[in-house]
Amino acid sequence: MITGIIAAALVVGCVGIILGFFLGISGEKFKVEVDPREEAILGVLPGNNCGGCGYAGCSGLAAAIAKGEAPVGQCPVGGDPVAAKVGEIMGVSAGASVKKVAFVKCAGTCEKAKQDYEYTGVEDCAAMAFVPNGGPKSCNFGCLGYGSCVKACPFDSIHIVDGIAKVDPKTCKACGKCVAVCPKHLIELVPYEAMHLVQCSSKDKGKDVMNACSVGCIGCHLCEKNCPSDAIHVIDNVAYIDQEKCSGCGICAEKCPKKIIL
Repeated sequence: MITGIIAAALVVGCVGIILGFFLGISGEKFKVEVDPREEAILGVLPGNNCGGCGYAGCSGLAAAIAKGEAPVGQCPVGGDPVAAKVGEIMGVSAGASVKKVAFVKCAGTCEKAKQDYEYTGVEDCAAMAFVPNGGPKSCNFGCLGYGSCVKACPFDSIHIVDGIAKVDPKTCKACGKCVAVCPKHLIELVPYEAMHLVQCSSKDKGKDVMNACSVGCIGCHLCEKNCPSDAIHVIDNVAYIDQEKCSGCGICAEKCPKKIIL
């Protein structure tokens, strides 16, 4: 009995040694060389794996930077501090980047936006594509307020307040998750230092806008006519601001009859 146990132990031990030997040889023969810079870059990246850089997590970005396929400042979460460290590893200058933040182009709160009916059901913005009129709000371009962007944000920087999504610019990392998930395409990344922003996306004509929301852009062109920098134009019945041209004078906000320019 004891002899059988010893024999079995010896057989298992020998098999283990042989397998270990072959695995060791195979590991050396088929191992993939990893650029040491890739590991160093991965060590300085924030590790959120949010995908805001356009790659499958921080490891994917680190590999792309090491191969020269992505710029050293590609990480939106790390910003300039991380870009500077990655630049040191790659031996290049990171340069200064413009800090951005997510912005929701809608001010149609529960009080200001009208509703065609009372909705009861799945609270998901994407699901509104299958309900009458694309959702209960009279404005077909407004924030639905069911929080798909809230669920997508890995930094808890966006919440539904009074029926519409609100972004906390202090905690937003501009990863773009909320931008990608919004079915109405209401969220965009804008410069953190932007002086003025149009909080509306409705492309309806003025009369229809007023019937649906008390604060919607009516495309009156007053902002466009009075801007001294030619930075704001009405396109498809809604005003757009060119942030590179905007001087922050505030005239557009003063002239806007709906006070929709922040």
